[in-house]
Amino acid sequence: MIRQLLLSETDLRAEDATPAPSGAFVLLAEEFPTITVWPLTLDGHANVLQLNAQEWRAPGFDPIDWDERVFAAAGGGLSDKDLALHITGSPHEALAATALEILTRYQGLVGRRNAASTGPLFDAILTRHLALHDLSKPLVVADYRHALDTWQWVLRLAPYADVALQTAALFHDVERLLSESDARVEHHAHDYQAFKDAHAARGAEVACTLLADVGMDKATIERVRWIIGHHERPAADVSLTLLNDADALSFFSLNASGFARYFPLEHTRRKVVYTLGRLRPNQRWRLARVRLAPQVRRLLEEAVGAITLPSTLQESA
Repeated sequence: MIRQLLLSETDLRAEDATPAPSGAFVLLAEEFPTITVWPLTLDGHANVLQLNAQEWRAPGFDPIDWDERVFAAAGGGLSDKDLALHITGSPHEALAATALEILTRYQGLVGRRNAASTGPLFDAILTRHLALHDLSKPLVVADYRHALDTWQWVLRLAPYADVALQTAALFHDVERLLSESDARVEHHAHDYQAFKDAHAARGAEVACTLLADVGMDKATIERVRWIIGHHERPAADVSLTLLNDADALSFFSLNASGFARYFPLEHTRRKVVYTLGRLRPNQRWRLARVRLAPQVRRLLEEAVGAITLPSTLQESA
């Protein structure tokens, strides 16, 4: 798992060896409190992956091109193999801002938990969840990474999220393991919302059967069932709203590049519009802090309409 972030700044001066915390560094600490951030390269790390911020920020860069490098270095999923990311090639503020985008894409490897997800019950939930996934199949790997990422988004949005919401985040797309593990079929749906509603309902039943096997109490299982069963439609329920936000943010921050490569343009456009509709307007600012492939960014700005997404550092030299 990712434990440390090492930052080598191109504009570091001797008198600034320990620079005062600034905006981007403060945000890193707030968004990723379990990650140790060092402003200088340190020796003695057994597993360090060096990444160049200039490559990440280059015009036309698609973040999916880095995925296998990072996931392989971390051992994949919630491996016990610790990883330090060493990010180089930019001055102080730009380096920290780029690091935030990189950590956001790979936050499924961070494995943050809170009091509700610490202990033997959630350990068993994570083990059972992993066992469902045949990681020899590329689409299943993508689903597994999305599940972990959605869970981590929930904890970023709601650090005190209860066990039902966190479990629902992990299992919300479990139905795909039955219907779309070898090929996606959603683009063939005549009624897309009906297709998604059926996916949610079937997934709720599958998840709750599995959760009974790991010893979750009936009241919590029923709460998980309701959240998953309704997660494709925005509603006033706080947990459901948080899951919709987390699911939508995970699509844009992690899945959208691969989605755009797999599906035809028109279906990608439909998916972008549909997913943006599930994300509350007051959370859209987060989209300015994720690295979007150029074609996804164009579709997203088209979907937003007259409102232009805030610029990010990703397009600056």
